[in-house]
Amino acid sequence: MSGVSFRRHIVGRPWLVSLTLIIVLAAWLAMGQLNAQGDAEPPSHHTLAKETPVAKVMFDTFIAQPTSKTIELYGRTAPNRQARLGAEVAGKIIRLNVKKGQAVQQGQVIANIDKRDLDIQRQRAKAMLSVKEKEFKAAQSLKNRGLQGEVAFATAQAALVDARANLSNVETALKNTEVKAPFDGILDHRFVELGDFVGVGDPIATVIDLKKLLIEADVSERHIQYLKEGQQADIRTIDNRHHQGAIRYIGRVSSTSTNTFPIEIEIDNTENAMPAGISAEVTLALSEVLAIKVTAAMLALDEQGNLGIKTLRDQHVRFIPIQLVKAENDGVWLSGLGEQVDIIVLGQGFARDGDLVTATKVDDVSDSTTRQ
Repeated sequence: MSGVSFRRHIVGRPWLVSLTLIIVLAAWLAMGQLNAQGDAEPPSHHTLAKETPVAKVMFDTFIAQPTSKTIELYGRTAPNRQARLGAEVAGKIIRLNVKKGQAVQQGQVIANIDKRDLDIQRQRAKAMLSVKEKEFKAAQSLKNRGLQGEVAFATAQAALVDARANLSNVETALKNTEVKAPFDGILDHRFVELGDFVGVGDPIATVIDLKKLLIEADVSERHIQYLKEGQQADIRTIDNRHHQGAIRYIGRVSSTSTNTFPIEIEIDNTENAMPAGISAEVTLALSEVLAIKVTAAMLALDEQGNLGIKTLRDQHVRFIPIQLVKAENDGVWLSGLGEQVDIIVLGQGFARDGDLVTATKVDDVSDSTTRQ
């Protein structure tokens, strides 16, 4: 068939052109799919190992040490002793001997109350006592000779006791006209001024003892069983100074609203350098555990956002969530890592849990640098 006839034959049958194009296109797609299947065959283990990039990290070996788990409490300083002095007799304040804020000694007179006629009452009570003593001796002598009955002797004896009691009451009232300091301390507050009239029980002054201070704090029910009286405590006051103290008191009944127990920690303040009422942080040791100290730079997050550290085991990365024991300014103590562990200290951000890595120990790098 000539070329012209062939073209006429094709033009007369357009479906032949479409069929030819479809066959060619199908063959081309089939060849592409076969090539794609050939490329998608899984590589062998050796091929995968050769093509997978391995992260380079540096690690160091850490050995656990016995470490006390600690708790931190917040409290306030309070005086070791505090006495509110009141008037024991009624009368006018005729003398004030100590200013507010001044140091006082035990027995020192702080204020004087008017004695009124108490001196005369004491003289009268002494005279009456002398008379009753003589009457009692006479009654006793007559009784011994059988010249006086039992009732008369008992009456003389009762009168003598009453006279002695009367004198004692007057002398006590005289003594109470002097308001004295019950112990060495500081006159923290004075409630009266010269010329004030006070009744029995009215407040005169407050004396506080600051030679020792108390830190009053509350401990949760989870930790109270680990504490004992006499246990040492570290106290940091608001001026960032550290003091050593000891637990003096542990409450036996918890608060119904907070489920916490009150405790008191005693610290020395011989020079009265620290006032009462300032804030303080208390650190107390609880149970002892094996822990490893790491810096904050060694901590990392896993894919779920959990905080932990990345360790090395058989050249593979192992992520371990942290179990915090205590925190310090230069690092944190973690438990649950065993007695010894290799921790990735550099490059942990480029390795995930389970990754195979190329690991170099820090000591090896240091030795190599030293030799060079």
